[in-house]
Amino acid sequence: MAGRDSVRKIVLAYSGGLDTSIILTWLKETYGAEVIAFCADLGQGEELSPLEEKAKRTGASAYVQRDLREEFVRDFVFPALRANAVYQGTYLMGTSLARPIIAKHQMEVAREFGADAVSHGATGKGNDQVRFELTYYHYDPAIKIIAPWREWNLGSRTEMLDYADKHGIPVTATRAKPYSMDRNLFHISYEGGVLEDPWNEPDASMFLLTRDPTEAPEKPQYVEISFDKGNPVAVDGERMSPATLLAKLNEIAGLHGIGRVDMVEDRFVGMKSRGVYETPGGTVLHAAHRALESITLDREVVNLRDSLIPRYAQLVYNGFWYAPERELLQSMIDESQADVSGVVRMKLYRGGMQVAGRKSENTLYAPEFSTFEKDEVYRQADAAGFINLNALRLRIRALRRSKR
Repeated sequence: MAGRDSVRKIVLAYSGGLDTSIILTWLKETYGAEVIAFCADLGQGEELSPLEEKAKRTGASAYVQRDLREEFVRDFVFPALRANAVYQGTYLMGTSLARPIIAKHQMEVAREFGADAVSHGATGKGNDQVRFELTYYHYDPAIKIIAPWREWNLGSRTEMLDYADKHGIPVTATRAKPYSMDRNLFHISYEGGVLEDPWNEPDASMFLLTRDPTEAPEKPQYVEISFDKGNPVAVDGERMSPATLLAKLNEIAGLHGIGRVDMVEDRFVGMKSRGVYETPGGTVLHAAHRALESITLDREVVNLRDSLIPRYAQLVYNGFWYAPERELLQSMIDESQADVSGVVRMKLYRGGMQVAGRKSENTLYAPEFSTFEKDEVYRQADAAGFINLNALRLRIRALRRSKR
C-alpha cells in the first residue's frame, strides 16, 4: 500500500467502466490526491466518446487519451501472431496483450505530470493486476502503486453499484447483467456476473463483434491474406496498416460468425475462471499464418518453435511481456519468420473456416518429390534402409522382451 500522506498526484488507467469510474472517486476521497485519468485508445470505438466529460465530472483533474491502435497491433498483437501464441490451446490473449501497452503509456503520462503514483482497476483475484504492475516496475522500479481492490472494503460488484448510486457515479453495469466487458481492436472479453456459472450459456445479445453463425450469410466468402516475414500486410491484394487490416478482418470474419470462444482458463494467481471472447480477425489470421508456415518453414524449425508456444503464451498471459525470457523467445521466433511471406486464401462460412489455398516464392513444398506419379528424383527403394535404421532400437527392445 502506498503511503497516503506522500501521494499527491495519481495517474489512473481509466476505461470509464464500473471499476475505474468508482476508483476515480475513491482515490480522491481516500488519498485526497489529484487524479489524472489516462485512457488508451486500443480500438474501443464509440465507447470512448463520453469518457473525458465523465472523468472530469467524477473528479479527474485532467484527462489524457492516446490513440495507440497502430502501435498495439504492430508491436503487441503481430509479435504474438508470429509466435502463434495461444493460451491453453484456445485463448488468443487479447486482454493479456493490451495491458502492457496501456501500462507503458500510463507510465509516460505519470512522468509528464510528475505523478507520485499510478493506479489500476484490476481485482486482487485476477491476472490484470500482475500484468499492469510488472510493466510499471519495468519502467520505474520505485513507482508507488495503488490497487484499490486490494485496499478498500468493497467486496463485490453489488457493493460497488451501491457505492456508485450513493455518489451519483454513472455506470453501465446493472444488477441484472453485471458481467464485465473489455474491448480492443483484437477482441472483446466478457467475464463475471452471470458468466461465473460455467453451465450458463452466454446470452445471444451479448456478442458485439460476431454474428450468430446460424444467421450468417448462406454463401461462403473467400478472403486472401498476404504476409511479409510473418506479418499480415494486405487483404485481397490491398495493402493496409496493421490496425486497418485487423479492423477489416474483424468486419469480414465477424459477419460470418467466426472467432467466438467460451473457455474455463487457469489464472496466474491459481484459480480457474470462465471467460467468453470474440476474436474474429485474429482467429482468421492465426489459421492463415499457420497455413503459410506449413509451406515455408523447415520441419525441425516448426517442431522446435511449436514446443515453445506454451511457454511463450504463458509468459504473455501471466504478464511477463517485458521479461528477458519473452524477449529472447521473440528474437528466436522472429528469426524463423524470415521466409514466411506469401498469400493464403481462406474460406469463411457460418462460424467456421478452411484454408483454401496457400502460395509463396519461398515455398519448400516440391511437387516433384511428393508426387505419387513416377518421378526421377526420389528412389522409393531407399525407404527400406531408412525404416530399418529407425526401427533398430525398437527391434532391440523387442528382442530383450522376448528373452524375458
